Amino acid sequence: MSDIFDNIEPMVHKSRIHVPYHWWAGETASRFLVSLRDDQKILGTKCAECGKTFVPPRKTCPTCFTLNEEWKEISPRGTLVTYTVVRRHLASLPKKPPIIYGLIHLEGADTSLLHIIGEVKPEEVKIGMKLQAKFAVERKGTIFDIEYFRPEK
Repeated sequence: MSDIFDNIEPMVHKSRIHVPYHWWAGETASRFLVSLRDDQKILGTKCAECGKTFVPPRKTCPTCFTLNEEWKEISPRGTLVTYTVVRRHLASLPKKPPIIYGLIHLEGADTSLLHIIGEVKPEEVKIGMKLQAKFAVERKGTIFDIEYFRPEK
């Protein structure tokens, strides 16, 4: 039995639709983002059951399913766990390529944070390199209040 759609060529329409929207970050993410904006501090939440500290913070521990009610200040220093280099420009990207995205294990956290790596050429990036957060001069309450992570000096 033949499907009636077998001989139909897909039709693609390219457009630039702009759909503005607002969303509430929630209680946990809001506290994290406000701390970045107002205090230039990275906060994490700690599980009372297993002791893991999460950055970005998690309201509930994904292992124990208990509420994470303890907040901890986390170091802006960390180690690069892995990375990728984006070389193709897309409208959704915050900068022009090449952009280095890295997974950074911050000191004092048990999880890693995905963010942009700056002040280093793609060919110079190495897993295990020590990084430090560079906070934006003008902060707005977003993850980009950490402008990027740069190699420690």
